[in-house]
Amino acid sequence: MQSQDKTLDYALLGLLALLWGSSYIFTKVAVAEIPPVTLIALRVAGAALFLGLVLRIRGERLPRGWRLWGRLGLQAFFNSIGAWTVLAWGQQHVEAGLASVLNSTSPIFVFLFTVFFTREAPDARKLLGALLGLGGVVLIVGVEALAGLGESLAGQLACLSGAMLYAGAALHGRNFARVGALQTALGTMIWATLVLVPLAFVVEAPLSLRPSLTALAATLILAVSCTGLALLVYFRLVRTLGPLGVASQSYLRAGIGVLLGVAVLGERLSLPVVLGLCAAIAGVWMMNAGPRRAAVSAPGAG
Repeated sequence: MQSQDKTLDYALLGLLALLWGSSYIFTKVAVAEIPPVTLIALRVAGAALFLGLVLRIRGERLPRGWRLWGRLGLQAFFNSIGAWTVLAWGQQHVEAGLASVLNSTSPIFVFLFTVFFTREAPDARKLLGALLGLGGVVLIVGVEALAGLGESLAGQLACLSGAMLYAGAALHGRNFARVGALQTALGTMIWATLVLVPLAFVVEAPLSLRPSLTALAATLILAVSCTGLALLVYFRLVRTLGPLGVASQSYLRAGIGVLLGVAVLGERLSLPVVLGLCAAIAGVWMMNAGPRRAAVSAPGAG
């Protein structure tokens, strides 16, 4: 099974980058009328409801065991609760371009964590791919974005911390190979809902809001597509591409944003952006080239 074709995995990786890359558009629409903590709470609660409905339709059950649920809680902290919190704070103090570059460093951290905290031997090709992909993001965003490095250090460290948490999520996600993508995604969203919904009532006043249908529609898309569906794809790819492979989608997100701007807003592609797109794609390929991982079968794996 190691020699299976990776075409489907690459297609799913592109879909994941599209789902998470487009989330910035829907977040911008929704957050204009819904405060950030309330928006995140609605996003994870909606995702939990969607995934729970899918679970019921498929006639499957939630995973059992306190130890497993403890691991799901830690995964929720890495993937959503902690990462989204520090990124939301950091992006208030850092220019958008630089924040995008810093947030795209998660593959670098996956590589470093793998080398220093596991016994896996470093792979020069994958490291080169990670560096090439990051260089592509810099070209896409604009080299001038790096001019702000060293300023607003706390905000920049927060963005890097978010990337580190995403890296931790990709590595920790390997613990759920026998659980199934649907159960893992739903479990993490249940944890996130239990934490973020009460927090929204503490720091904001969600019941007093009167958002428009447009804002509600954007929130629904964020919950179902950009979170629920995206997590199903994410946890499947953790099993087939591994932590570094699934983290490599962060290099594609910047390119997705540019291509959406061309398709929707009629923006033009500059030569540096085209070169950046090519570098990002080449970097992703280098990080994922080689034999396909044998996915561990799981009851109800989705």
